[in-house]
Amino acid sequence: MNNVLNEVSHKTEEHEFYNPIPEGYRIGNTKFIIVSGTVMSGLGKGIFAASLAKLFQLKGLSVTCMKFDGYLNQDAGTLNPFRHGEVFVLDDGTESDMDLGTYERFLNQNITKNNYLTGGKLFHKILSRERKGNYLGRDVQFIPHVTGEIKRFVRDLALSSEADVVFVEIGGTVGDIENNYFIEAMRELTYEEGRSNVCQVALTYVLSPKFLGEQKSKAAQLGLRTLMARGIQPDVIACRCDSLVSEKIREKISLSANVPFERVVSVHDSPSIYLIPDLLEKSRIDEQIVDLLGLRHKVKNDYVARDEWDKYVQKILAPKKEITVAITGKYTSLRDSYASILKSLEHAGTHNGVHVKVTWVDTTELSENEVAQKLQGVQGIIVPGAFGSRGSEGKINCIKYAREQKLPYLGLCYGFQMAVVEYARNVCGLTNANSTEIDKETPHPVIDILPEQKEIHSLGGNMRLGGHDVEIKADTKAAGLYGSLSVRERFRHRWECNPSYLELLESNGLIFSGKAPGREIMQILELKNHPFFVGTQMHPEYLSKPLKPHPLYLGFVRGIIDQN
Repeated sequence: MNNVLNEVSHKTEEHEFYNPIPEGYRIGNTKFIIVSGTVMSGLGKGIFAASLAKLFQLKGLSVTCMKFDGYLNQDAGTLNPFRHGEVFVLDDGTESDMDLGTYERFLNQNITKNNYLTGGKLFHKILSRERKGNYLGRDVQFIPHVTGEIKRFVRDLALSSEADVVFVEIGGTVGDIENNYFIEAMRELTYEEGRSNVCQVALTYVLSPKFLGEQKSKAAQLGLRTLMARGIQPDVIACRCDSLVSEKIREKISLSANVPFERVVSVHDSPSIYLIPDLLEKSRIDEQIVDLLGLRHKVKNDYVARDEWDKYVQKILAPKKEITVAITGKYTSLRDSYASILKSLEHAGTHNGVHVKVTWVDTTELSENEVAQKLQGVQGIIVPGAFGSRGSEGKINCIKYAREQKLPYLGLCYGFQMAVVEYARNVCGLTNANSTEIDKETPHPVIDILPEQKEIHSLGGNMRLGGHDVEIKADTKAAGLYGSLSVRERFRHRWECNPSYLELLESNGLIFSGKAPGREIMQILELKNHPFFVGTQMHPEYLSKPLKPHPLYLGFVRGIIDQN
């Protein structure tokens, strides 16, 4: 098989193999777990992959996760949240699929652009290589060149990460045309690496129609048959359902897909995604895969990490007082638009011993007269990130209400900007103050585009993105929450507080407690004499982890608890 893996395009005779292998790569040094979908998307392949990876991590194994997305966008930056959920930003500035956020949260590690491959990014690489003559006169084809480049990407990550196990999630389902080449590449990877080095996992869906009152497996069987027709023989089948999948159904699926019954596991709905590792462990699927991949000799259980994780799980399960937080935005009909915010609230709530209930407030047509009624019973308000003018006035009305009624407030990116606009209008007396994103002709552009972005006109890649250092002002709420005067946060924005208005805003009581080092780019604001009023230009939710909630979210939740 090693002969198959040698790149042979430099030889004079014609070959059908194209296998660009990274220098130093050796078969067997890294094992691969491939997670594919069958019946439908959106079932939680990323959560399953991250949960299983967490169990392997707790066994002392080095792991990393990667994601394939078939769409032809080069990254997720221009995707509407209604289409694909939130955009998750990595420290290196990559705008990625939300599943990469799931990986980071479960594994408590920062991942990079090398963990994320879209169809657009893939074909850009291929066409660039073709123009440079790297394919030496060959007609560039899906097989072997497209699949070969996918395998190169996977093996590059295996080599650079030095992981014992690389988890590969193929986005979408086997029925998606744009995923065919990814699935074919993983079939070839299994052929080349050998069955002892690759575990194929199929996530399927067991229907449970309420009008029937029983579970049905036929859709799952058909989806699995389609995957098998693509040359993928599953080693493990994870069955998603709203309730525990019965033995009878698992037996049918086992027989239909040639997978041992004990490797057909129920992954039913759970109160928290952080309970899924425990669910999988009880099925012993992690132990079975360790043996399938011959990793038993590398298992060295990390009991300290295990104890820390178990304590967090127990906190999730413990009875809790409930608090209610309003998320006021324009994507409220699709919860995945705010996935990282929801997880950050869960992390902070769990550590504070409360359950955070979220109520959704659509600000698109929200007038000032309606705010009090819409926010009745709410104990805290979050204005999340956004772009464009739709819903902006409704958000400003919510911020004014939070400021005047002493409701704990957390503004995220756009929520920071709208807090500046609200304060300029209603405290500083700047009539019609606004952001130039919303009103280019505003007489008081208190929020304006970043200077370095003014000459860039394309949507993709024209923002302040990724990790940047933040200088924290001493003796402020931010300094107290962080416990440091220098932190690193992640950003995704084009507009900022206009430096021309800083003196006026500060003289009227607005405190800018965080800024870019050496620059007049304000990044955190706060108010005195308020239970909690903080706006931040960055996205702290990108850094919150189950075992390490973000300080701003912890402070926000604690502010609500202290007030009630």
